[in-house]
This record gives sequence, C-alpha cells and structure tokens, in this order.
Amino acid sequence: MSDKQVNNNNNNNNNTSQQQQQQQTTTTTDAELNNLRGLSFRDYLKTELRRGYLLENDEERYTARREKVYTFFKIPREIEKFVAYGFFQCADSFFFVFTFLPIRFTLAIWCLLTRLLRKIVGLYASNRRILKPAEIVDLLKGFMVIVCCYLIGNIDTSVCYHIIKTQSTIKLYLFFNMLEIADRLMSAFGQDTLDALFWTATEPRGRKREHFGVLFHLAIAIIYVTLHSTIVLLQALTLNVAINSDNKGLLTIVISNNFVELKGAVFKKFDRNNLLQISCSDVRERFHNCVLLLVVVIQTMKEYAWREERLWILLPDCLLVCGTEVLVDWLKHAFITRFNDIPADAYRDYTTLLASDLIMCKQKYAYSDHSDLVARRMGFIPLPLGVVMYRILSQSITLTNPTSYLILGTGFLCLLSFRVLNGIIILGKACDLIHSAQTRRVHYQPPPDPNHGTGRTRPKPDPKPDPVGTPDAKHDRHTVPDDCEYHRRICDGDRFQNFGKWGGGERRGRCFHPICVCGGGGERREPHIHPITS
Repeated sequence: MSDKQVNNNNNNNNNTSQQQQQQQTTTTTDAELNNLRGLSFRDYLKTELRRGYLLENDEERYTARREKVYTFFKIPREIEKFVAYGFFQCADSFFFVFTFLPIRFTLAIWCLLTRLLRKIVGLYASNRRILKPAEIVDLLKGFMVIVCCYLIGNIDTSVCYHIIKTQSTIKLYLFFNMLEIADRLMSAFGQDTLDALFWTATEPRGRKREHFGVLFHLAIAIIYVTLHSTIVLLQALTLNVAINSDNKGLLTIVISNNFVELKGAVFKKFDRNNLLQISCSDVRERFHNCVLLLVVVIQTMKEYAWREERLWILLPDCLLVCGTEVLVDWLKHAFITRFNDIPADAYRDYTTLLASDLIMCKQKYAYSDHSDLVARRMGFIPLPLGVVMYRILSQSITLTNPTSYLILGTGFLCLLSFRVLNGIIILGKACDLIHSAQTRRVHYQPPPDPNHGTGRTRPKPDPKPDPVGTPDAKHDRHTVPDDCEYHRRICDGDRFQNFGKWGGGERRGRCFHPICVCGGGGERREPHIHPITS
C-alpha cells in the first residue's frame, strides 16, 4: 500500500471518530435535557443544596484566568523598568542642553572662524564644506537657545503668577488643561519643525531643493521653541499657584485630573503599537512633571530666602503629585494589558527597542543625535524645557562676586560629570538588553506543529513576489527566521509585510512594523538593521 493511501485511511478514521464523538455529545445533551424537564420541585431543591461541580473540567480556562491575575500584578514592575530606562534617556537629552551643547556650539564657532580664515588664505579647498552637518546642527541649536532665552527673559513671571493666582479655581483648572493639551500638540509638531530645519541646512549640494530657505525654517523653529517654552513656563506657574495656595482645592483638582486619563484609555482597544506610544508618552510626561516640580521648588525657595523648613513643607505636595502619577500609570497599563490580552513581556521588548535606538545613535556614522531620536520616539523635546530652566535659574541665582562664579563653575562640572555618568550607565544597560534579547532568541523553542503525526499537511499560502525584482531589494539587510522571538511577540501577521517566502512557518524579508528602528509607518525610510536578528 502506498503512502498516499495510508494518509487517506488515517484521515477517514479521524473523521469517523470525530463524528462519533459529536453524536455521543448530542445524545448526552438530549438525555440531560429530558432529565431536567421531568425534575420535580423536591428534586430541584435537593439539587441546589447538594449539587457538586468540578473546576478541573474547565482547567484550561481557569488556568488562563489565574495567569491574567498574575500578569495584572506583574505589570507595575515591568512598566517601572521601562519608565526608569526611558526616564534616564530623557535626562540624558535634557542635560545635553546644559553641558555638551554649549561646548559643541563653541567648537563649531571656532571651526567656522578658522576654516574661513584658511579658505581666505587658500589653505582650505574651495569645493569643500566649511562645516560638517553635525557642526551646522550644533550651531543652529545653540543659536535657537540663545535667541529664545533672550525672548523668554522679557516675560515678567511675578506679574503672570499674580494674574494666575487671582483667578477662580474653575478657571485655573480649565487653564491648566488647556496648557497640557497645548504642550502635547506642540511636542508633536515641534520635532518635525526642527528636523525640517536641520535637513534644509545640511542638505547635500547639487540637488534640486524644494524649500523656502534656511532662514525661513530657522524663524519658524525659533517661534516654535519660544511658544512652547512660554506654555511650559505657564504650566510651572499654574502648578506653583496650586501647591503654594492656602486653598488646596486646585491641587486636588489637578491631582484628580490624572484619574480622568483612566476613563479615556482603559476601555479602548489597543494593540502593541498603541501601547508603545502610550508608554513612551507616560515616560515623557513623568519627566516633564518632575522638571515642572523642580521649577516650582526653585521659585518657592527663592521667595522664602532658601530656608530649609519651607522645603519640608513643599515636599509632601510634590510627592503627592508624583505618587498619583505613578499610581495612575500602574492602573492604566494593568487594565489595558488585561482587556487586550497583552503579556507583561511586551514592556521588555519596548525597553530593548529604546536600547537599540541608543546603540544606533552612538555609532560612528549615525543618522541623528540621541536627543533627536528620543524626541521622535517619546515626543520629548529638550530645548523648550532647557530654555525655561535657564529662565528660572537666571532669575533665582545672582552672581555678585568671584565666589559665586566659582560655585557656578563647580556646579557646571558636577552636572557635566553626572551627564557623562548617566550616558555610560544607559549605554552599558543598552548593551546588556541587546545581548539578553539575542540570548533569548537563540534559546527560544518554537511551538510544536499541531499537524505533526496526524497525516495532514500544512496548507501552502499564495506565493509572494520575490524581493529581487522589487525597488527596495537593496535595503534587505537581514533575514528574519521563523523562531524570532522579537518578531513573534511584537510583529503580528497583519503588521509583517513579507517580500520573500512565507510558508511552512518560514519568514524571510524586511520588517515594516511601526515600532521597529526603521521608523515605521508602513514606509521604509532608512536601511533597517534589526537589533536582534541582524
């Protein structure tokens, strides 16, 4: 007998056994229905009092429910790991404005002057660029910070504080919500404005340029940073009024406003992409609130002549604001993962994604600076916050003698050392995360084939076009195997557009997933080197 006939016999036997089981189930159900129809009142009461049941008959469902409970309590720990790593990445970008950006700005000016002088005397090639793209970006960033600090310095914060303080509680609550919405909208629009400026200023020569010029984009960027800095400054003043006011009603309303976020997020449908965006937004919001609270503390301590007892009065309210934010994040993510069946390991993959961004920007020929990558991933733009912090510090600290300048220099060195230490720590952590992800991929065991040993063959899907003839074939930099844990968890079938073979559990091609390092959005913008499978 041939193998084909044996397989047909096995399939017929399986179909016959399944039909017998269905008939037996139907017969049993009919018998139970007949018994229930003839049940007397006495037997009904007796059944209700003595009726037993076995939970193990539905073992799979109860086990799944228990795992959901365990996952619910694991979410706070996993989200805090992700938030902590993202928080220090935001801190790295924020401290860059005060430490390395002034140094790089000074070096860029020095290179500009020396190369211009060499070009005048004929020691510098005329066809070469005077400044490199990174030096041009540093000059633009430094110039924007200087101009925006000058413009923000004309705002009288004392007058703004008293105007805000004289308003009613309801008006302040509405004003605070309007500022929060405006801050998010400006963050979404701001990085596009800055990227457009940087690309316009560094675009290679010889191309057909379709833009309005560098000065136009520079003016728009300065207007954006100034407006965003003003919004952040007003946020800090409103929070200052809420904390230092005798009536704690506004502070209570501001704190309770966080719980409104639960209503808008918990009962919606989310996938892993949306959850990543929410998680990055929470990281950015938490760091933003910490900077606002620091501004409030500095302003209040200055008004009270830096007395220590005032700090201990402010500390409980600041901790209450931070604690409420953390609690709301825990509840929000716990219920989102509960309702959408997202495992807790998703946050580990998100942390690996942040680590891959950091690794890419630390390469010799990176696509952009780390602060720009953080801005694109999390929506955190450090320039407006840096301008506001400079405005508050310049108003709160006076330099009157050489000792004060010595203290300022010592503080700058301490801040520079902290930024270097923070950068080393997050870079080392990124290497560990990438290494652990690669280890998990090596030791990952794919699930067994349910058709193995049944005589049935896996159906073959429709053939996909080969990548050799596609326009983007030159960007195919890696192969995604069938046991890739990273893509199995993050890139589902609907999001994975394959330009190679797809059959028998084998995946080959490029990943267009929105949260991957290529930028996403269904469009390949840069050659993609996967952080795990490359």
